[in-house]
Amino acid sequence: MLNRAQIPILGIAAYSGTGKTTLLRKILPQLRAQGLRVAVVKHAHHSFDTDVPGKDSYELRKAGATQMLVASRHRWALVTETGDGSEPRLEELLDRLDHKNLDLILVEGFKAEAFPKLELHRPSLGHPLLCTLDRSIVAIATDAPLPIKPSIPVLDLNRPEQITDFIVRTLALGRPASAATAAST
Repeated sequence: MLNRAQIPILGIAAYSGTGKTTLLRKILPQLRAQGLRVAVVKHAHHSFDTDVPGKDSYELRKAGATQMLVASRHRWALVTETGDGSEPRLEELLDRLDHKNLDLILVEGFKAEAFPKLELHRPSLGHPLLCTLDRSIVAIATDAPLPIKPSIPVLDLNRPEQITDFIVRTLALGRPASAATAAST
């Protein structure tokens, strides 16, 4: 289990092609509408770039900058080159987030690590249920009847508002104090 998590964390675990990113794109606006500040940590199984070839940040990183921070009045991004080392552990990445400005961390991927997760399952894809081997899965969202009756909650994958409500209720996420204070002034 993650030892240093300072705020609630929930993973979205599923096989590739099940719809993890699609679900996150649907529930993030709903969580935001409730005044929650949400970070997403996503695992990539391949190399990736966040900047565009030809842009200064890309060229400077390719020229040898180990870290490249780009900032504007709207956002900032830090790209860190890590070489060809081992896969990062989720706990190491969580340490890099600004926890004081977050109410919730959602994680896409890292399904082999032990932390609370929501399993997405589409029986039509033919994959086995992850919850039968992973005790850290707290609920399943599916689009069809399951082959077994799990002892954890089963949610409708086609009803993102139900999943959002489950996340808020289960993780005891109320309206953050900062939002409540701002609303009352």
